[in-house]
Amino acid sequence: MNSYILILSVLLLIYAAGNYYIGLRFFQSFRSIVEPYTVLYWSGYTFLAISKLVGRIGRIKFPGFANDIVIIIGDYWLAAAYYFFLFWIIIDVGSFLSDVLFHRQIIQGLALGLTVITLVGFLLAYGRWNACNPRVRQYDVVIPKGVSNLSSIHAVMVSDVHLGTIVDNTRLEEMVNKINELNPDIVFLVGDTIDEDVQRFIKKKMSEGLKKLNSQYGVFAVLGNHEYLGSDSQSAIEQLRQSGISVLRDEYQLVNNQFYIVGRDDPTSVKATGQQRLDLSAVMQGIDTKLPIILLDHQPFKLTEGQLNGVDLQLSGHTHHGQFFPNQYITKRIFEIDWGYLKKDRYQVIVSCGFGTWGPPIRIGNCPEIIDLMIHFEKEA
Repeated sequence: MNSYILILSVLLLIYAAGNYYIGLRFFQSFRSIVEPYTVLYWSGYTFLAISKLVGRIGRIKFPGFANDIVIIIGDYWLAAAYYFFLFWIIIDVGSFLSDVLFHRQIIQGLALGLTVITLVGFLLAYGRWNACNPRVRQYDVVIPKGVSNLSSIHAVMVSDVHLGTIVDNTRLEEMVNKINELNPDIVFLVGDTIDEDVQRFIKKKMSEGLKKLNSQYGVFAVLGNHEYLGSDSQSAIEQLRQSGISVLRDEYQLVNNQFYIVGRDDPTSVKATGQQRLDLSAVMQGIDTKLPIILLDHQPFKLTEGQLNGVDLQLSGHTHHGQFFPNQYITKRIFEIDWGYLKKDRYQVIVSCGFGTWGPPIRIGNCPEIIDLMIHFEKEA
């Protein structure tokens, strides 16, 4: 707990310092206009800077329409602040280098501040449009195992939907319609289907929307970290099951006596429930490895574990592929694969960048997606 508080404190200090830097740079740019209203400027700016935190606290203490507005403001500010910070850093570093190398500085002032605001505004507008226009991404994989009376299955995989305040019923209906249009044999929801506050999900009756998913073999899901971060994972599980979804938590299911679906519990469950996450070897005990094994695991960590235990295909999400450019260069360093397809001998992995968004409904540098997946079963010669 002490380490968690320490990490949280450091992150808050970094966030506060970054926001102060942004506020100061805009104050310097617009000094001729805002200096007579310094108190008003910093009061309004402080509200923007803390709106994300205020919204999270208010979600518990003062739920309602007004707090929803604060949450939305906070989410958009998070994205805006990220790019404001990057632009101002680039400008100030460029100005410093220009002064050292050429004895010239970048011209500061009102025009520069307006330029930064305009550029970030265009980025956020594009990111909002991009986030609301998911693509269908197709994969064809071959599992080298013969299955009696089944040559292939057509699956649809979706991760990181984050249903709640930002990703609402309109987006949910759009997703369900797109999935049903693909006419899959089976549907996989690979974690973070619900965005922390399950009460939003319940209030908006989102389980009714998920019930409309159609497939021959049903819908299978695992939990992600956000179902646990909401501190009410049991309600999240109940809501998903009320939607007709099979939720697998460190357990497996044999489908039609032809292939296995294995579902891992998310590592976040250890802190949330106090229960240890089972080793994959324990989860898979009793599985007939002659049949195809499909593993659903929200976070694509420790991929060698799946390979060593005979998993044929792992489906994961979680990374969002960074969500904001250039974060993908960070996720590429954290994960062996942060997006796309990986093959290691017989073991195959697909990581989706997700359908929804965490926080700001904005994606820059990647596209929201629904995975259209054909899985072929072919016995080795």
